[in-house]
Amino acid sequence: MSATRFHSLTGRTVLITGGAGFIGSHLAAALVDGNDVRVVDDCSGGSAQTVPDGATLIEGDVRDRETVAEAMDGVDVAFHQAANPSVERSVEAPLESHSRNVAGTVTVLEAARNEGARVVTASSTAIYGAPEMIPIAEDARPTPSSPYGIEKLTADRYTRLYDDLYDLPTVALRYFNVYGPGQTGAYSGVISVFLEQAQAGEPITVHGDGEQTRDFVHVDDVVRANLAAATTDAVGKAFNVATGESVTINELAETIRDLTGSDAPIEHVDGRPGDVRHSRADVSRAERLLDFSAEIGLEEGLEPLANR
Repeated sequence: MSATRFHSLTGRTVLITGGAGFIGSHLAAALVDGNDVRVVDDCSGGSAQTVPDGATLIEGDVRDRETVAEAMDGVDVAFHQAANPSVERSVEAPLESHSRNVAGTVTVLEAARNEGARVVTASSTAIYGAPEMIPIAEDARPTPSSPYGIEKLTADRYTRLYDDLYDLPTVALRYFNVYGPGQTGAYSGVISVFLEQAQAGEPITVHGDGEQTRDFVHVDDVVRANLAAATTDAVGKAFNVATGESVTINELAETIRDLTGSDAPIEHVDGRPGDVRHSRADVSRAERLLDFSAEIGLEEGLEPLANR
């Protein structure tokens, strides 16, 4: 990978909710040397095996006030990654999803307020829904099209409200389509699905005509964005975490097929109802105020995954 700017965080007591999950475990690994790292996770969507040596795992539900309060004791920075990450699951079970994504966020914010700990919350591009303009800036009108999108929008606003209302330093990071090593499971994203299909020689299944576009950002860049948010003076704000570039799903499928050396056919299946047609972030605010820009190009990020 290319040389990158790295925002350091050392000598701190750090809490990562959802730290056994995909993004959270990468964040824990980046912070465990030089910091006291605690992870709160019920391991329903992640695995205790992904928590790095040296980090303390507290198995528990992020909605449990006592668990979170104890874990937050003495914490300087809390990275709130815990969530139901699935749009589909939010449609099937909106009450449960709302509880995890909204009540869980308020529980973390309240515990942080009692400790005076900075909070960096994982928000999502899902808050925008079908955008009116491309690229999508942070001040775009949010039109979420799923319970998940509404939940993330609510968590995003709660996070920023705590800075305004309680003077608690907070930052919301709106992740676009994150990918990278360790991304597995039923809700792991199109890149890991395509990789598994190509490497197995199975048809690469593209929903719809494949001309929909997405802004894919590598998990290492997401970690860097979190570290930047942990030290920035630009608190009480939301930032897109993305590359500012987009590709079509057809182009993605072809790139993955080429990188894996697979002869798997690309097959088109029915589109997903409510699927956003185009998505690409305006990243100028993050560059200007957060001193962050993604530095791993898509092909560079995909190559080691394709050749595992």
